[in-house]
Amino acid sequence: MDTAVAPRPCLVQVQSCRQAYHKDASADLVVLDGVDLTLREGEIVALLGRSGSGKSTLLRIVSGLLRPTAGHVMWRGKKLDGPADGVAMVFQSCALFPWLSVQENVELGLEARGVARAEREKRAEAAIDLIGLGGFESAYPKELSGGMRQRVGLARALVVHPDLLLMDEPFSALDVLTAETLRTDLIDLWSDGKLPVKSVLMVTHNIEEAVLMCDRILVFASNPGRVASELKVPFPHPRNRLDPAFRQMVDDIYALMTRRPVPEPRATAAAPASPLAMPLQRVGTNIMSGLMETLAAEPYRGRADLPALAASLQYEVDELLPLGETLQLLRFAVLEEGDITLTETGRRFVQADTDERKRIFATALRAHVPLANMIRQVLDERWNHRASAVRFRDELEDHMSPDYAEDTLRTVVAWGRYAELFSYDEEAEQFSLEDIG
Repeated sequence: MDTAVAPRPCLVQVQSCRQAYHKDASADLVVLDGVDLTLREGEIVALLGRSGSGKSTLLRIVSGLLRPTAGHVMWRGKKLDGPADGVAMVFQSCALFPWLSVQENVELGLEARGVARAEREKRAEAAIDLIGLGGFESAYPKELSGGMRQRVGLARALVVHPDLLLMDEPFSALDVLTAETLRTDLIDLWSDGKLPVKSVLMVTHNIEEAVLMCDRILVFASNPGRVASELKVPFPHPRNRLDPAFRQMVDDIYALMTRRPVPEPRATAAAPASPLAMPLQRVGTNIMSGLMETLAAEPYRGRADLPALAASLQYEVDELLPLGETLQLLRFAVLEEGDITLTETGRRFVQADTDERKRIFATALRAHVPLANMIRQVLDERWNHRASAVRFRDELEDHMSPDYAEDTLRTVVAWGRYAELFSYDEEAEQFSLEDIG
């Protein structure tokens, strides 16, 4: 007798999805490339990754609001061509209409579907009670806290009884306690079978949130966005954050997200990538100094576990990883298997006075940030020691999108000023060696 359990019905299949945007006079900006995803009934799945890795774009593609450049989406076995019927979405900002009451905001989706008034009122009241806002039906958004407004947004999505609930960082704008309460309430409703949905697909950059709530986690890599790893979360609900197995999984995901990619072997020799094809993170020198000082002090003494450090500093992974990677780029620290360790250069920086810190930082910039070194070389070689920023921005745009190019230029300006490698005139958009010792 065959006792094999039949797989649950498939709701969504994303196959070989690619999303690119054409940029005039520069290479296309590829947001997603080669993304595959399968979502079945009865599961909560997280898209976990850094800002800019294409997670929210994929959510819009799954909903049918955005058509991919290549590949396709199957919704209940049929190719999706337009907004999917049976999908509702909750955003980071709940975007309530301020002139409508809680009841009226929740009824909007039903009204758009032509549901009769009596039925609308009945279902809206049930949804409002379900998410814990009974008694606030007549209140207006301005009278509610941030957490209560987000509950209204959730009720508005649930009232239509969607097969699939999409959530785009729904807790990230809330304070820590409010977010935790809402997560717990949502999981309790799901576990008790009271949530009127068949599956949930959520975007997050909070590792603990993904492990706490989800059955599977798709870890996204960036530039372009793609699924780097798929992890099954084996713990039953309710989950205990302090359980050693829970903590170990969080640690393992941090390690996964900080692991350096192995270069792909090349069958034929190819021209090396330009040293300018290196987008820089918008990380301030004060934040870098602060983290190095924290790492050097007790209890870390030069080495810290990233999850523990993130919890101590109340940083999200989306904030801590760019900071750690920037310190690694400058050789002030090393990221490895979920840990961050100060290098000897990083320790010297912490112990130095202000002028010596600037000299150490300048040396690191010239050695490890080609754009900073190029700007200084050009200024040294020119008789008037001046150069327009337009020249460097144009070169950057040969290798990256205009937005990345602008961010990279703004970052190198800030770093170079701190290190006293060069001056920068904002109005004239010009580099110079004026006032540089």
